[in-house]
Amino acid sequence: MLNKWFRLNENHTNVKTELLAGLTTFLTMVYIVVVNPAILSSAGVPFEQVFMATIIAAVVGTLIMAFAANYPIAIAPGMGLNAYFVTEVVQQDVSYSVIFGAVFVSGILFVLLSLTSLRKTLITAIPPSLKYGITSGIGLFIAFLGLRMSEIIVPSEETLVTLGDLTAKGPLLTVFGLFFTLILIARNVTGGLFLGMFVTGIIGYFTGQLQLEGFIQAPPAPVFWDMDLGAVFSNGLYTVIFAFLLVTIFDTTGTMIGVAEQAGFIRKDGSLPRARAALMADASATTVGAMFGTSPSSAYIESSSGVAAGGRTGLTTLVVAFLFILSMFFAPIVGAVSGLPAITAPVLIIVGCFMMGGLAKVNWGSFDDAFPAFIIILSMPLTSSIATGISFGFITYPLLKLVTGKGKGVHWMLYMFAVIFILQMVFFPGH
Repeated sequence: MLNKWFRLNENHTNVKTELLAGLTTFLTMVYIVVVNPAILSSAGVPFEQVFMATIIAAVVGTLIMAFAANYPIAIAPGMGLNAYFVTEVVQQDVSYSVIFGAVFVSGILFVLLSLTSLRKTLITAIPPSLKYGITSGIGLFIAFLGLRMSEIIVPSEETLVTLGDLTAKGPLLTVFGLFFTLILIARNVTGGLFLGMFVTGIIGYFTGQLQLEGFIQAPPAPVFWDMDLGAVFSNGLYTVIFAFLLVTIFDTTGTMIGVAEQAGFIRKDGSLPRARAALMADASATTVGAMFGTSPSSAYIESSSGVAAGGRTGLTTLVVAFLFILSMFFAPIVGAVSGLPAITAPVLIIVGCFMMGGLAKVNWGSFDDAFPAFIIILSMPLTSSIATGISFGFITYPLLKLVTGKGKGVHWMLYMFAVIFILQMVFFPGH
């Protein structure tokens, strides 16, 4: 039956290989079950609700990918946008219910775009320098968050930030966890991020920093959030919606194409079979996730580890979804671990490094390409706002192209976005 559903023979694989590939993918991305609640709970969102919402979004998106698209690409709440969610709660001076409303609106737009050719048009209209700048800026953004959470970097009146006390228990454990995990990653150990968290947690337990009050319990009851959609528009959070939408589109589409190429799914003409079904998986997960209380979801690059292990069908992702369901019963452990920044901060710092890879593809020899990428990368961590970084990039890129006589090569959508962002900054500063 499994062979018929997932066309195993046609994809030159078998049940044993797919099961192993699913386990491999899950081990490389299960850190999100700990890290996502740790980040969102800092904005006041109850831990248990984020924990369940994270798993629900991952299961919904991954199951759609398994049965509708039959691809070994897993879905879960993405890194970067969870940190952005927290900063927007603070900067916009609104409740997290309002920002969840913004996530929900972006999710609905995401679904609509996935049903049309507009998503492809938007991706092709935006130049590589802006795409790579956005991804890299988010990488610095979440790495900086990890350094602050662990108090390796602390506030300073003279220099804004400075080096913390590395001899204190928390920062010292973070440094150990970081270097231990770096060694695992450098040695290409499967599930290196998860194993690094596990070993750091054990040391935290024996040094009295990690307090465990249980291991297994019945899953917390999921709760639909009372999203304040009206406040989203009354507060003018249009840039926030656009930031959630744009980053999720780039992140998940780029990841999906990369994993699909690795698995050999891309046709000679460059098209991806069953692309619409695959694109609907992350869009649906984002919308459902917002309803239960988590930030946007995206395809996970960690899926490449499962593909490397031989995964070629949706049976791989079905295994991932099943293991996420099992993780619901380990809320006590996840809650304790997410409360110790030394365990989760190394993941943020290392994932931030992974996201910087696109910088090598920016044409630094062309100033009108390089500066928009640079200003995005610079402004995101310094303003603690992904939306602000996107705005600066989308304003400076068409402007520089115009003054250098290359304006005709810029897609009309970029001029439209530039005007919108300028109006946003003038009439809705801080939003």
